[in-house]
Amino acid sequence: MLDRNAENSSTRTNPDLVSDLLMGMRLYGLEYNRTQVSPPFGLRFPAIEGRAQFHFVGRGPVHLRGPGEAIHALDTGDAVLLPRGGEHSLVSDTELKCQCITEFQPKALCRDVSEIVTRSNERDPSSNVLIFSGCMEFDLGSMHPLVALMPDVMRVNTLLKRYPEILPILDAMEREAKEDRAGFAGILARLADVVSAFIVRAWVECGCGGTSGWVAALRDPRLGRVIAALHRDPGRDWTVAELAAEMGSSRSVFADRFQAITGMTPVRYLTELRMRLAAQWISREGMPIETAAQRLGYGSQAAFSRAFKRIIGKPPGAMRVARPRTQSAPTGDQPPAPAP
Repeated sequence: MLDRNAENSSTRTNPDLVSDLLMGMRLYGLEYNRTQVSPPFGLRFPAIEGRAQFHFVGRGPVHLRGPGEAIHALDTGDAVLLPRGGEHSLVSDTELKCQCITEFQPKALCRDVSEIVTRSNERDPSSNVLIFSGCMEFDLGSMHPLVALMPDVMRVNTLLKRYPEILPILDAMEREAKEDRAGFAGILARLADVVSAFIVRAWVECGCGGTSGWVAALRDPRLGRVIAALHRDPGRDWTVAELAAEMGSSRSVFADRFQAITGMTPVRYLTELRMRLAAQWISREGMPIETAAQRLGYGSQAAFSRAFKRIIGKPPGAMRVARPRTQSAPTGDQPPAPAP
């Protein structure tokens, strides 16, 4: 079972600033699976560019192997978020070879939620390992720089002493994973989204694991005010003098300090912030390109498009993709599939 006394000794950052910046965080659940398997087993999850991966252990134990060479022992009630995904495996023994999860034939439970049953012990179901997994698009909007700073694996058990309020959510996930009650699949999907968002928020509030650069700017009381102002009003025609006034310093001192801590000029930071937001609005919310340009302070759509391609690497029109479906709350017309 989980170690409910695990600690995180990091110092929290300014909660008001964190709340402001986390407003843009979104998790789009693309696909979920409940997997039932009896030992020995090895399940490989391939890397999918731009996708996060979430795993919850409804009944353990199980080992998470990777990304890289790291091995994490997980047990019943444990949850992990891999913010950048990456190839990894869930195994009963760390030396076992693995079969790719995409090679199994899942059974649909409801929209976007499936079940994989393999090597199941039908005579003693309680001996089967239960895992609920989610493949997610992890969109932090204006907080995009944080994704690269996050650890490969973010474990919920490092947060439990500081954030005991997450325990009832994990307990609810454990119950839903084990019982085939009406609507359990949709409930599990929603709880997985909540736990994933909670892990990210707690990591930010606890100091982002001691990382530097962009996070250091948030921790600096004076420079943090500048960052917050840019994120609150990215479409404003900011000048260096106005930003220096926010910090309460001269323009030269502000510009030098901003670049020393963030690694970029204030103008570059603002441009990247605007383009990340525009990418989110255009691809996720279907906002017209002209509207996004005007909202971010560009009088010329051509100038906006040039800046967008320079930062994002593709023209804004290429971002007009189908919005991924998200699992809706379970309703009466979405019952779980009957047991075979």
